[in-house]
Amino acid sequence: MKKEVIYRLDSPYRESLDITGYRFGSGKKSACIVGSIRGNEVQQLYVCSQLIKKLKELEQHGAIVSDNEIMVIPSVNHHSMNIGKRFWAVDNTDVNRMFPGYDKGETTQRIAAGVFDCVKNYNYGIQFASFYLPGDFVPHVRMMETGYQNTSLANLFGLPYVVVRKPRPIDTTTLNYNWQVWETNAFSVYTSETDVVDEVSARQAVSAVLRFLTRMGILRYNSHSGYIASIIDEEELTIVKTDAAGIFRRLKCPGEEVHMGEVLGEILDPYEGEVIRQVVSPTDGIIFFSHKKPLVTESEIVFKIIRRLHE
Repeated sequence: MKKEVIYRLDSPYRESLDITGYRFGSGKKSACIVGSIRGNEVQQLYVCSQLIKKLKELEQHGAIVSDNEIMVIPSVNHHSMNIGKRFWAVDNTDVNRMFPGYDKGETTQRIAAGVFDCVKNYNYGIQFASFYLPGDFVPHVRMMETGYQNTSLANLFGLPYVVVRKPRPIDTTTLNYNWQVWETNAFSVYTSETDVVDEVSARQAVSAVLRFLTRMGILRYNSHSGYIASIIDEEELTIVKTDAAGIFRRLKCPGEEVHMGEVLGEILDPYEGEVIRQVVSPTDGIIFFSHKKPLVTESEIVFKIIRRLHE
């Protein structure tokens, strides 16, 4: 293992931002794994730390196939993480909306440019990402429909689902999108949590990456075969919104089977404690995403459901 600073940003008011990379093996640039880009992505940082620990052990036992290099970058925006902010603390901009970056631009553009210059030439790119909605997911692999995506490769992670989504204009400045444009096979891996550590889904994510690297001939590692993934178009997910604001009581979690008319959650009056609305499932299916924060506003997305195939 070789530990190095891949990008340094000097700061006039605190220590420099040193973005650290861990290299395993040597030779062609086979796979790059990136962890937390946003300051609240504690789970993503933790997953990378466990992956680094495992890869270090595997390298010592000669398990990395010759002429293959694996790079792991556990954290990009730890300055914001240190003070509990999701975005860049000075101007509240999102580093993952600045790729491929500009080395003479604003601070977050320069950070993105420095990172992307290091990661852009790898064959496979894996990002442990988080969603813009506060809540939990069923662990899955997410890909953008850029014309370069390969769902067959995404299946090799062995996670339950592969989600394909059409990119919006704002998505063209994400790491995943630009990786694909630069001809890297890019995958975003989502676990169950973001700002807290979930050991179960973290272990599942580490196993999924090791399984993928093994199946691509980069590692020699024995792992169970995982799931045969279901391919889902994000537009096919049933969205459930609230029709009132208040304190949210979640009754169903990701991965649970639900039926049409079943109560998924309740909205309570924040002053009087009475249930003022029930959130009801409009279909039979599996909970894919569920809201987690204690408060909800009116017309907020609180659940996404994978509909039954017969529907």
